[in-house]
Amino acid sequence: MEVKKALLEQKETRLKGNIYHNTQIIFSYNTNRIEGSELTEEEVRLIFETNSTPDKTVNVDDVIEATNHFRMFDFMLETLDDMLTEELIKEFQQLLKRGTSDERREWFNIGEYKLLANEVGGTITTSPKKVPEEMKSLLKWYNSLKDITLEQIVEFHYKFEKIHPFQDGNGRVGRIIMFRECLKNNIMPFIIEDDNKYYYYRGLKEYTQEPGYLLETCLNSQDNYLKLVEIFLTE
Repeated sequence: MEVKKALLEQKETRLKGNIYHNTQIIFSYNTNRIEGSELTEEEVRLIFETNSTPDKTVNVDDVIEATNHFRMFDFMLETLDDMLTEELIKEFQQLLKRGTSDERREWFNIGEYKLLANEVGGTITTSPKKVPEEMKSLLKWYNSLKDITLEQIVEFHYKFEKIHPFQDGNGRVGRIIMFRECLKNNIMPFIIEDDNKYYYYRGLKEYTQEPGYLLETCLNSQDNYLKLVEIFLTE
């Protein structure tokens, strides 16, 4: 509750050097880095704090997706009390990919489910024609749960990534949903760090055989975020 309140209040004040400020930078850096962004954490900090780009040649999409993640995070906070729906999830993906080179590709279909088959880590995901049905089923299961636990949030994440409903941005959308659902259910949220990428991917790949791998990775990242909370929210 303390983290949720602080993030919401500090989002409005826009003061620097607090939990909101640092969460925005750390989250955008790590979640995009996992997906191949070449921006460093300091470069992401520069973009967030000064709205300017690093003094070197950078990939334009990396910069756009860093700033788009800032906006997606704000939107997540603004809609925190809403039910998790297909429409909300689609809006997350649209915010993330808006203005990128992918938006200019008609088949990319930002803000809507994928038109072309895709894979993750060499694993085939749900076919495009089955995505709407499987997403409805996933959300029906999740929204029927009472007293949601971290284990159930992690299970939702695995199932979401297995469907891989969008042409791109699935990991980043899935990770912001985990952060959101932790906040909403008074669970310490977390950010999967790029340093934990190998364990995170292993956890997703081996979830059906051993769900503990993915859960342990999330718990480790939760411990790391707690350290940030203790710095900024402990009197």
